Amino acid sequence: MPAKNQPPSPEPVSAQDAPKLALEVMHRAKFPMLATVDSSEGQPHLRPVSPVLTEGFIVYIANLRAYGKTNQIALNPKVELCYLDDAHDQVRITGVAEILADPDLLETIWRDNPLLRRYLGQSDNPSLIIYKVRPTRIRFMREWALHYHDIPLPKD
Repeated sequence: MPAKNQPPSPEPVSAQDAPKLALEVMHRAKFPMLATVDSSEGQPHLRPVSPVLTEGFIVYIANLRAYGKTNQIALNPKVELCYLDDAHDQVRITGVAEILADPDLLETIWRDNPLLRRYLGQSDNPSLIIYKVRPTRIRFMREWALHYHDIPLPKD
């Protein structure tokens, strides 16, 4: 137990273990927060999202064209995802949101997500956008560590 008025001491993390630990946090947290910026006002916006597919540190997010983030991402595709698990370990994925255009991957996402099918009816629904968040920086931090570990970017 830490001494009074002393912050907890987190378990050390090696650079070698950080990527695996970061992926575990993403798996446990499931629902990251997505940050975008309203370009007209410079106002940041943060909201929870439900990824429809995660491949390592590449995250795919479903969106409806009528949502506010659609225009925000169109004007400024720089975004950040933050996963926070119950232990307060966190993963931050800074990246660029791109509209997914790969028909095979779109079909896989559609097939594997019953909620999309239930609410949107068909995969070519014009209201649906799938964003691929391509990481430009990935960081992992244990609660109270006050130090981020940079995670190597995935190779394309």
